[in-house]
Amino acid sequence: MPHPAPNLYSLLADIGGTNTRVALAEGGRLLPRTIRRFANAGHRSLDEVLGAFIAAEGNPDCAGACVAAAGPVRDGVASMTNLDWTIDAGAVARAARAETVAVLNDLQAQGHALGHLAPEALREVVAGPPPAPGASQLVVGVGTGFNAAPVHEAPGGRIVAASECGHTSLPVRTEADLRLLRFVETVHGFPGVEDVLSGRGLERLYTFVTAEAGARTELPAAAIMEAMNGRAPMALETGRIFARLLGAVVGDLALNHLPFGGVYLCGGVARAFAPWFAEFGFADAFHDKGRFSGFMQNFRVAVIEDDYAALTGCAVHLQSLMAAPR
Repeated sequence: MPHPAPNLYSLLADIGGTNTRVALAEGGRLLPRTIRRFANAGHRSLDEVLGAFIAAEGNPDCAGACVAAAGPVRDGVASMTNLDWTIDAGAVARAARAETVAVLNDLQAQGHALGHLAPEALREVVAGPPPAPGASQLVVGVGTGFNAAPVHEAPGGRIVAASECGHTSLPVRTEADLRLLRFVETVHGFPGVEDVLSGRGLERLYTFVTAEAGARTELPAAAIMEAMNGRAPMALETGRIFARLLGAVVGDLALNHLPFGGVYLCGGVARAFAPWFAEFGFADAFHDKGRFSGFMQNFRVAVIEDDYAALTGCAVHLQSLMAAPR
């Protein structure tokens, strides 16, 4: 598809552990018709994906490029957590032939999207007061991995702080939690939150639940969700534990960051669990903070159901960079 007008477009990419979504933006606005999804397993690097996309779009002239990567970013270089790719701002600039380039953590991109999503893209799962204007917000990603990012409004513009909180310690409150911790710590030698609260974590949790019942079984995440829909007992028990632990961890993050502007869950696993949160007690676990349980009522939680929200965030952030005085 040719794009004859020069310097009107920006290249956007959202790189997850499984797929990469690429699109164009115009004037800070995501162009949905240009969105393409690439399976990472079929490509050796992001450069290869961007090259294929640019060629398919008729080699548009891109003034800027913004990449969101599921991994830590330092000095313009992203190291993917669940993929053997390294994302370099210089390489992105060369691939896109762009003058302005930004490399973000994927949760930072989600944070920049807040306030720019359609109302129907947000599904409330924990009721709370209306978000206060200018109040801090929090995005929590539950997909191939787990992470979160606080969102703050400042005089100079929005600040979305990066973190790698998916690799902090898994919380323990019960004897069953301790047994789960011992079970998952064999994966990486450390029982991290992501080892349970992610797509791969859901698979480990199901194996744990079935092993506890004396019939150890392994299933892929999609099959576990299908079994939940069929009301299979082991899958339902797995879902309940997952939702309880997720509620507890997200509640801890809310106390860390005080997001009176709302908590927003994103990612494929969060979207898949959204219809189950009420039955599985997510809100109860989120509020269960002892003498601060009442205080937790200040925080509303919603699920972002727009699969391309990170691309929107990339477009918004890049536009702010390109509009800033130099």
